[in-house]
Amino acid sequence: DRTTTPLSSSTTTNNSNNKGKDDSNDEALEDDLEENRRLASTLKAKSAQELSRGLFTGDTDSEDEGTTMGNNSKKQSKKQQLMSKQQQSSSQPERYDEDGLDDFIEDDTGYGLEDDDDYGRSGGGLRGDKGAISEAQINEAEEIFGTDYLDFMDGGGDEEDEEGLDEDYDPNNVGGMMRKRRKSKFKEAGVGVALGVDSDEEIADDSTDEEDSEDDNDAADLFGDDDMEDDMGYKQRAEVLKLKREKKRLAREERRRQKRERVDAKRKAQLRRAFEPVQLVENFCTERDDAIRMADSPERYYDWLEAKKSVAATARKVLAISDDIDMEEEEEAMWIMSKIPAFSSEVATAVSNATAAAAASAGGENAMVPDTDDVMEKADRTIIESIVYALRYMRGEKLEPEFIKRYRMDIVTSPAVRDNLYRIMDEDSEWERMTEARTKIEGVLQSFREEEEEPAGGKGGPEVERAARLKEQFKVAEEKLNDTVEQERKVQEQLDELEKPKEKGGDDDDDDDDDLFGDDDEDDEAAKTAKEEKKQTLKNHLNTLNTLLSTQAEEVARLDTKFHEAEAAANAASSQGNGNSESISEESMAKMCRDKLWHYGDFSQYASSMTEHRHIMDMKGYLNLIKEGNEAIKDKAAHIGGVSSSSKDKKKRSRRFDWDYYRTCVSEGLRGVCYKFVLPPFRVGIKLEETLTAAGGFSYDRVLPGDEDEDDIGDPRQWIAPVVEGPGPKEFADELIGKGELVMLSNPREGTDWDKTPEMNDPLRACRYVAAMELAQEPRIRRQLRAIYRSEAVITTRPTSKGMGAIDAFHEYYGLHLIRDKPLKEHFPPDDAELERRRAHLNADELKELDTELKKREANSCIQYLNLLKAERSGDITVQVHLPFVSTNIEDASTPWYKLPADKRGRDRQDVARFMEALERVYFPANGDTDEWNEERRKILRMALVNYLLPQFEAEARRDLKDASTRIGVEASAQNLNTMAMTGPYRPSHLLGESRFIVPTGELPIVGVCSSNDAKDGTFLAAVNEKGELSDHLAIPGGTSVTSDKMRERVITFLMQTRPAAIVVGSGGGVSSRATARKLGEVLTQATERWNNRLIQGQDEDDEDFEERMLAFSQMHPNHKDEDEDIDWKCNVDIVDDNVAQLFGRSVRGKKEFPDTAVNLKVAIATARWAKDPLSELAYTWSTASDAGVFGTEMLFLNVHPLQRLLPKPLLLREYERVLCNVVANVGVDLYGACKFDHIHGLLSFVPGLGPRKANNLKQSVARIGGAVSSRRSILAKRLLGPIVYNNSVAFLRVRAIDELQDHQIHPLDDSRCHPDVYQRNKWAVKIAVDALELGDSAAGDNDEYAISAIRDVMQNSQNEVERLYNETKKEWENVYGPTFVVDSWEPRTSVPTERWRDKVEELDLETFAEMIQQSGLGKWLSHLNMVKWEYRLPFQDPRKPMVPPTGETLFRLLTGETDATLCPGKEVTGKVMKNGDFGSQVKLEGDVPGFIPLRNLADDHVESAEDIVQVGTVVTALITQVKMEHMCVDLSLKKEDFKKKSSEWERPQSLPPLDDHFDRAAALTIDEEKDKERESRLDALRLTIGSSNLGDGETGADGQPVRRSGKVTRRACAHPAFRNAKHDEVDRELNEAGDAMVGEALIRPSNKSCDSLAIHWMVRPGCIKVIEVLEQDKDTDASIGNKLIIKKEVYGSIDELLGRYIAPMNDRVEEVLHHRKFLDKLEDEIDTKLETMKRAQPQGVFYFICWSESYPGYVSLRFIMSKTPRHHTIGVSPEGFAWGPKTYSSMDRLMNDFKKNPAGPGAKLQSNRPGGSSSSMSSRTTGTGVRTDDSNRQSRWGARSNAPPSRWGNSIPPPMPPPGPPPNFAPPPGQPPTFAPR
Repeated sequence: DRTTTPLSSSTTTNNSNNKGKDDSNDEALEDDLEENRRLASTLKAKSAQELSRGLFTGDTDSEDEGTTMGNNSKKQSKKQQLMSKQQQSSSQPERYDEDGLDDFIEDDTGYGLEDDDDYGRSGGGLRGDKGAISEAQINEAEEIFGTDYLDFMDGGGDEEDEEGLDEDYDPNNVGGMMRKRRKSKFKEAGVGVALGVDSDEEIADDSTDEEDSEDDNDAADLFGDDDMEDDMGYKQRAEVLKLKREKKRLAREERRRQKRERVDAKRKAQLRRAFEPVQLVENFCTERDDAIRMADSPERYYDWLEAKKSVAATARKVLAISDDIDMEEEEEAMWIMSKIPAFSSEVATAVSNATAAAAASAGGENAMVPDTDDVMEKADRTIIESIVYALRYMRGEKLEPEFIKRYRMDIVTSPAVRDNLYRIMDEDSEWERMTEARTKIEGVLQSFREEEEEPAGGKGGPEVERAARLKEQFKVAEEKLNDTVEQERKVQEQLDELEKPKEKGGDDDDDDDDDLFGDDDEDDEAAKTAKEEKKQTLKNHLNTLNTLLSTQAEEVARLDTKFHEAEAAANAASSQGNGNSESISEESMAKMCRDKLWHYGDFSQYASSMTEHRHIMDMKGYLNLIKEGNEAIKDKAAHIGGVSSSSKDKKKRSRRFDWDYYRTCVSEGLRGVCYKFVLPPFRVGIKLEETLTAAGGFSYDRVLPGDEDEDDIGDPRQWIAPVVEGPGPKEFADELIGKGELVMLSNPREGTDWDKTPEMNDPLRACRYVAAMELAQEPRIRRQLRAIYRSEAVITTRPTSKGMGAIDAFHEYYGLHLIRDKPLKEHFPPDDAELERRRAHLNADELKELDTELKKREANSCIQYLNLLKAERSGDITVQVHLPFVSTNIEDASTPWYKLPADKRGRDRQDVARFMEALERVYFPANGDTDEWNEERRKILRMALVNYLLPQFEAEARRDLKDASTRIGVEASAQNLNTMAMTGPYRPSHLLGESRFIVPTGELPIVGVCSSNDAKDGTFLAAVNEKGELSDHLAIPGGTSVTSDKMRERVITFLMQTRPAAIVVGSGGGVSSRATARKLGEVLTQATERWNNRLIQGQDEDDEDFEERMLAFSQMHPNHKDEDEDIDWKCNVDIVDDNVAQLFGRSVRGKKEFPDTAVNLKVAIATARWAKDPLSELAYTWSTASDAGVFGTEMLFLNVHPLQRLLPKPLLLREYERVLCNVVANVGVDLYGACKFDHIHGLLSFVPGLGPRKANNLKQSVARIGGAVSSRRSILAKRLLGPIVYNNSVAFLRVRAIDELQDHQIHPLDDSRCHPDVYQRNKWAVKIAVDALELGDSAAGDNDEYAISAIRDVMQNSQNEVERLYNETKKEWENVYGPTFVVDSWEPRTSVPTERWRDKVEELDLETFAEMIQQSGLGKWLSHLNMVKWEYRLPFQDPRKPMVPPTGETLFRLLTGETDATLCPGKEVTGKVMKNGDFGSQVKLEGDVPGFIPLRNLADDHVESAEDIVQVGTVVTALITQVKMEHMCVDLSLKKEDFKKKSSEWERPQSLPPLDDHFDRAAALTIDEEKDKERESRLDALRLTIGSSNLGDGETGADGQPVRRSGKVTRRACAHPAFRNAKHDEVDRELNEAGDAMVGEALIRPSNKSCDSLAIHWMVRPGCIKVIEVLEQDKDTDASIGNKLIIKKEVYGSIDELLGRYIAPMNDRVEEVLHHRKFLDKLEDEIDTKLETMKRAQPQGVFYFICWSESYPGYVSLRFIMSKTPRHHTIGVSPEGFAWGPKTYSSMDRLMNDFKKNPAGPGAKLQSNRPGGSSSSMSSRTTGTGVRTDDSNRQSRWGARSNAPPSRWGNSIPPPMPPPGPPPNFAPPPGQPPTFAPR
């Protein structure tokens, strides 16, 4: 109970003494409680007056008054006082801090406190108003409460002490309420989810009894009631009290923290029980969402800043913009500059411009050439400074790139830097990754050096070594910790020094409020700004030091623990050491050869110079290899000596198994053997590097760093390979074997060429292996040889067997399949030397052309490689990166190069002559050696190259190619999305004659139309209002024409009621959309004519009929306004792309917004919205999160780029988000509309500073304050955003005049791009307006109304000037060129010269004004002032150009889905004859594309009538001769001479890239000739069908005899790419040879059963092919494909329809199975074993998995266990879903739900496997007839057959099985096994 505090006890005693003789305990208790409440309220006094009234009124004098007043009256009066205070607080405006952009203020809780409340404020504290309280009273208060409380009341109290007082001494929990208010002032409203779980504040208030008891002691300490020494001074007592309170406070906070953790765990459990994880993600209710929402930093920076919390990133100092650039920043900036080509282009342009300017100034004669180096240095410096400042803004001030790009142009002056800010962010992360890796390498080198200085075999062994090393590390870490503590102390002192004036003054906070909103009149503004910036910098630095301090303290503690453990282990090892440890150590040291493998000084210098992550990884790999060998030597020595291995104490590490043989060889001492005749690898690397790169080559006098002596001349012998004098290699090896120094080892890698006999019997083979391994890992060698590889390597592509048959001149991969020896370097940008050579002596225009050419070449090469990857993935081609082959090895006259087998194009046949030449120069002895020893060295070099370096270089090259191509592909996709996003709102035709700068498009009502080409679906018209909300809709049933009499009137009525400005028809309906648009145009003409003439009485209409019609009109249009009568209704119809709308109609967000609406109606709504604002729809598409919490996944389904499926989704989404951020920043967001309407709300997510979570929180906060914000200032004033987020976002949020804000005065610049810094904080925009109007300086005062009036006048003047310039420009053009002026081409910024502007703001000298501001110390603001000028002219002008309706090729692609690459002259297509006319035949192609065959193209001879050649309904295969995209038609031909024309002779489509220069045209012609021969035979069979109709009984042939169906299987005349006139085995072989590339594909062949059936071979998964029978009907001839293809009573019209409607859905089902959570890609027996194991572990559980059935191809096996024996169900896969018994389920999850309810199955008896195995373990085979037979003697319970499928009759006794025979023609019903087609 709170009443048991010492304060309560003391007051109780006082009251009892005052009452004296009162014997009533109840009255005494109640009086005591009342006194406690009074004193508690005294402690909470909010002003000096309240404190005076509460403390110093006479207690005894108020006794009578207290006893006579009733309790009810007391409560009532208090309630009234509280209500009055709340009313006052609600009517008072809130006050905020000057630097609200840096941190939340501390002088305002913002949640119901009055403005006159001085609680926690400066200026109204106890000591700030001494007039009401005497000095004696102050002294008395100090004696009672202590100085700490009075300091707190004076504004200087500590928040924690404040919290402790509130909690400990408030019996009515008023303190808890106040504490919640103080805490909530730093929190944005709307955070958290109310689930009935205690909040953090409630947790903190819920103290335990133990805490209360300690609080009592704490309170006693506070009041000085403890028994302290009397002789202790006042200050000492206060200090002791403070320390004790601090100690208890920390303990109390720790207990509360632990309790919060427990309650948080409980809260999470309740959340998981109450909601699904997906719901928590969608509603932003996860912990990560709360953390992002609470952080006052841009949401998109959250992960970026979290990633920078490593020690390396934290150690970096956060510098202010005004600080000098340090070396680390400059080094990083130069590194980033080298990574982005745009920077070098800017430097080259600066040099060219300087040269041109010098020439122009001298008149072209005797022009002084500027110092190129000086110009380049200045340009480089500008870029470096801009990069550094941009990174400082991002890290320190947390400004987003889009904000920096627009509002920090005066600081980040380089245009290239501003355009590549996101790339700089990415490279900054890469730099940190690289520096961190480099730091780790330096640590490894240091550990190597320590081992070298203190050998492993020294005193105490490896344990002592480890202890010594840890001790040294501990000392270093402790020194760093002490340094950081000292830095923290100094920074804190500086910060305290800066904050002293604020503590003394009483009016600082008021000044801060004035500064924030521009109301400060102080003269020393510059000094104050500089002080605040310095203060903020120190705070940031202090936070950084605190984080670093915590990290270093943890590191010191960890090292201390490790050191004591190692010390104990060393002591134990010393006592157990044996006598031979020293000899073992010497032997181990000799084996390690440390001086041969590395040098500390050289490696340290090289490591510090590395700036590429790959080079650092090379160094890491080399050091790891050395370490592996050394550890192997130590382990073997320890094993021999009987000492446990030192590695046992270390953490278990992962082993590279390919290094096992290396470990074995090194442990046997083969290092020392091999380096007796070869040069150590690190010296080879140094020699190779300097030989290839140094100007004078390598010098043998070279001295390594750290080895310098007085002469500074090295020993040349150490750089020369040692020579073995006397014996040859064999004798040398035999001699070492005899001495025991060389051991014969087993073969490490079987099957490789270099290990075969007689090599495996060579005793030096293992030595060569060790030397080759270490040579191949040396970092310098890898770096230099990698550069040679990149310059020499080439790319070659070859078609696979699948590609040979599929790729022709019209295939998308044609030109990619026969690329031969294309240099690899063409896929990468040129190196710096070549680029500098090409840029020399070029002017600015030529430099731009060169940069454009280089970018285009790189982009084309990368896109080409993406296409190569796509083709390789599909199995059509293979791509090989290799060195040129040796001609003598690769040439084979009998086999073309593209058909060479893999063994003839391996790495051993590649030309490595250049590599060998470079290596032999540095590896062989300078004075020569015998051929035998040189051959040994040559073997080492070739082994290192062929077996290690070339495979790694090839993998690296392919990886780099993929990374570069991915980057270019992502950029191309982002550019396409940017084009979509920068498409402006649709502008109706009646506005096209007006400039959008004069007459904006505005918000117009639009009708969207979704036309369906399926008769089952209807056509919908959806009318949306000005805000995009659905106002009305009309449904047209499928099959009903818009122009039918009944429907025409309904449409006219609908259009007259909605009166849209435009009707937009979505292109998703295909060709039918075009017809619908034409019909709606006719109906619209009648509707507009009827509406515009509604007030005109017809000639045949009398007065009574006219009045009756007008009455009916008024009833039909009750909302019609009379003022609209003089306005004509204008409207037009256009077709628009509905790609985004189609996605909305089938998306989750569509279901949420319109749950009970048809899909086509939702598409129509989204189509209208797309026409209104495409950017809003794209942002709306992004707003849906996936189950993993990733936003924007819906956008991956948009057709943005043809290669987007090959790109990594995270990179693609990141680039998409950046594009949308850029466009939204350009366009701006209407804050009211985005918070009110869901389909516009998505725009807020892309405002700089915001994100999905902060945008959602902002929306909720705006809704709580009434749904509208009256000014930008109120966004911060009402705590809707934090200061940092506010600073980032406010300039992009538009506050516009709306009906809800009629009573508010809207600042005109709140709807502009101007930041509040220029018109609220600094008033510079007001100054410009006043000076432009020449109103004088006095007008620019504090009168806001006057300032707003001046701004409006200037804006009106500038906008009138824009209109004048437009009319004048148009008139001048038409006077010269006639009425040909293009309205959309005129833009005020670019089309009007500066000298032609005559508005008032143009008369001002803004440059001089900016210089004056800068000289006054307020910074650089010229770009802001220029922005003010243009915002006066064009306030928030939309930069997007209006949407242009598609025409020509674009419209053809949208309606047909075809391009000039898919439909091009020379390509064969199949179609059906729809109509024969006088001029030819009309054909309907696939996709409903209309085609036409002229009479002249029906046959080679003269044709009188089309009926003589083709009949209506005939399916023909024709050749395209011309594609007329404008007319939406394709011309075809059946002439033989057209078919004979080679495919390569037709013109290549323009949309396809040109053929590569390295494309082998001769090989392509050879392949085409082979195909032509096959094509001729196919055409001969095809021509049999032309001119003939259905043959059958009663028809006669050429001999006059009746022609009968043969009944035999015939070859089909079919040109479909999926059809094969082949046998069963041949089709299976083709599918299996193609491998994974053919998974999901299907090939069709004639069935062997009859001439009226086909067989589909569907490859379900690798090695599993399911055969499906198809019945043919309505055949023209035996050689043709049936017009009806039937599978299980489902009729398909063509092979494409069969593949699309049957195979494609089943592939989707297969994908669903593969991605199901219960799917295991294992054998049935393995799953049964797993089930049995799980059952034994948990007998009560029922476990189940699904896998592929081994007995029935294409079927799923659901395997489960209920008792002891695993059981299973067979599940069929069909286009409709998954068949289990008689029922088909739409998804596997639905089937699983039914299975859980009834595991026995729907009426079927469970199948039980025999114990220990599954049904697939029974031996069975398939006969030639397709009937399965059992090979075992065991009788199955199914009778003659084992492993039968589940019964579909539902009884336990199956019906008798039919005798063996041919299976039926059709595929089995769901749940039954398939029939196996006879071969």
